[in-house]
Amino acid sequence: KVVLDEDRERIEVVVPDTQLSLAIGRRGQNVRLASQLTGWDIDILTEQEESERRQADFENRTRMFMDALDVDEVVGQLLASEGFTSVEELTLVDAKEITGIEGFDEETAAELRNRAADYIERVEAELDARRKELGVEDAVKEVPGVTSKMLVEFGENGIKTVEDLAGCATDDLTGWSERKDGENVRHAGILDGFELTREDAEHLIMQARLKAGWITEADLAAAAAPEAEPEAGEDG
Repeated sequence: KVVLDEDRERIEVVVPDTQLSLAIGRRGQNVRLASQLTGWDIDILTEQEESERRQADFENRTRMFMDALDVDEVVGQLLASEGFTSVEELTLVDAKEITGIEGFDEETAAELRNRAADYIERVEAELDARRKELGVEDAVKEVPGVTSKMLVEFGENGIKTVEDLAGCATDDLTGWSERKDGENVRHAGILDGFELTREDAEHLIMQARLKAGWITEADLAAAAAPEAEPEAGEDG
């Protein structure tokens, strides 16, 4: 099985346990050469390793729901097995998606949604307190796309004003890869782990520049507009 992560330029390959050494090649030459050819990072896992990772992910999500919602393991497992990956999802989905879980009625769904909302409110309050402690200005909160978790990450990396964010490059937020001695070397970005695409990061920066007064709405519109195709007969 091959899974492509186009935003991070990573390829994950899952092979039968008995084929791992063949896939990697002597001293890792197959992976190294394939990475050089594609320019992407390549991770190779055995089916057992993937299974163990999926099990660990399931257990982590179960524990997350247990801790955040103060529910028992069975409820946590049911939510995880139904594909819920965050507490926030419980407040966003239609209640019918929760009552559709075997053993959950409308009262249970309402209680879970209330607990989820209370948990999110507590977390937001804690993040905001940390943001203030780090000296991140209130104005940064108003930049479209910026979340409370991002604000804390910004503060811990010296981004405390709208101008600081406006002055960032996309790579500063998402990280970047470079070729070094024939290998792809990954440099972490400030928002690594936020599943932020380069387009998302660019949007944050441009919105900060707009709020800082560095650019105008007309500049944004012009940048987003596709280049006009030359008319027939015009010189290219």
